[in-house]
Amino acid sequence: MENKDESLIQHLEVLRRTLIRCFLALAAGLVPMFLTAPYVIDGLIKIMLGEHPIVLNYFSPMEMFILQIKTAVVLDILVCFPYIARQIWLFVLPALYDNERCFIRSVVLTSSLLFLIGVCFCIFFILPLIINFGISFATADIQAVLGISSVVTLALWLSVVFGLMFQFPLITYSLIRYEIVSYQSVVHKRPYIFVIILIIAALLTPPDVVSQVMLAVPTYLLFEAGLFFAGRTSTKNKKDLT
Repeated sequence: MENKDESLIQHLEVLRRTLIRCFLALAAGLVPMFLTAPYVIDGLIKIMLGEHPIVLNYFSPMEMFILQIKTAVVLDILVCFPYIARQIWLFVLPALYDNERCFIRSVVLTSSLLFLIGVCFCIFFILPLIINFGISFATADIQAVLGISSVVTLALWLSVVFGLMFQFPLITYSLIRYEIVSYQSVVHKRPYIFVIILIIAALLTPPDVVSQVMLAVPTYLLFEAGLFFAGRTSTKNKKDLT
């Protein structure tokens, strides 16, 4: 009993050191990201607005300062994500078998890549479409007056959301690979999964149909991609057993 208690205390101590290193990394990166934030905000605005001659506005003295802090926090998390993932990997590494270690290592790399692809897809494709759709309602008598805080906050939030939702193929593949769920059961439950994706997209995006559809459709296609590769893997494993 004492050995179990000592082992639990040791694990908790390792976890504490891991969390401290992660928070220290985030704290160290916050000031550089705060100084970088204005350039990132300018870049986001240029990408989203394109050639539209629209001037963004702010409506309170502290609005830009708060917006810069928000941007710095998001940038800090994005930049530190590989380091944090590595620390988590080192924490769980001793409890894994060799084949699991190789799989988890590939999962960390794939997850980081999918997150980056999701962020870039949102910034360079989805956000300009949303802005163009909104501006298309302007007329000679009705002009768009956009606040910089709402526009940039939307960009930051959707970028993180797309990065997270792009993890769907990896989650699907991992669940089927380790037989937590069977391939056939996932195939038969496709309609329910599509509805769940629609609900998640509605909860994570602004209350407009355009944003919801733009998030739900790529997410479902990514789910199908993960299901396809999981199906190939399960078929290959069955052939190896026979």
